[in-house]
Amino acid sequence: MIKSINLFCLPFAGGNKYSYRDYIEKAPSALNIVSLDYPGRGSRIKEPLVSDINVLAEDLYSQVKNKVDQGVYAIYGHSMGGLLAYMLTRKLIDNNHRPPVHLFITGTSGPSDTTRVEKKRFLMNKEEFLQEIKDFGGMPDEILQSEELLYYFEPILRSDFTASENYKYEDREPLNIPITVITGTDEDMKEEEIKLWQKESTKTVDFRQMDGNHFFIFNHGQEIIDIICKKLYIQSKVYHI
Repeated sequence: MIKSINLFCLPFAGGNKYSYRDYIEKAPSALNIVSLDYPGRGSRIKEPLVSDINVLAEDLYSQVKNKVDQGVYAIYGHSMGGLLAYMLTRKLIDNNHRPPVHLFITGTSGPSDTTRVEKKRFLMNKEEFLQEIKDFGGMPDEILQSEELLYYFEPILRSDFTASENYKYEDREPLNIPITVITGTDEDMKEEEIKLWQKESTKTVDFRQMDGNHFFIFNHGQEIIDIICKKLYIQSKVYHI
């Protein structure tokens, strides 16, 4: 049994390092959750936004490169964070670092899914774009109904959508790393798009579903933490009899 492990958590579009506070509260002491921030939000609010996903991946690499060789670690990402988790893993391996022992992905299809780059939601006008955000179901009404808050969040979301929807997939040898992929039952993704994650690993990917829309993770925090702990052979602090 592993005594302790770092879990690097990558935010979804519009999110920040504080988006995973619930995970931190629910995680056992042996699971050290390290939430990262992208430029322009959270603890890095004064930095300019980045709308190039390759630059974001490089930024993440600079944050973890001195930490990943110090012990066992895994990577988790939701939505855009899931895609970046894959890209960060590739970058770490390309630079001869110790690879993660597991990759946890929620709320996104495989990197080779072409529908991601076809949507171009970042080009929509404000009304259409905000309707897309509402349809995701992950933003509180108090934000959607506040012009001031929307003024703050819209540029961040557009920047993130620009990054993810301009991603260019590179066909490479699959990773020799176990991957767990969890999606919501009401997400706007086809099964074959989700199953494309199998292309990225030599090991059998564990595909799971949980009730809910794109932000099902907010309603299933403990379940997700329990799955992560089980996969990493860490004793969860929740005991099921």
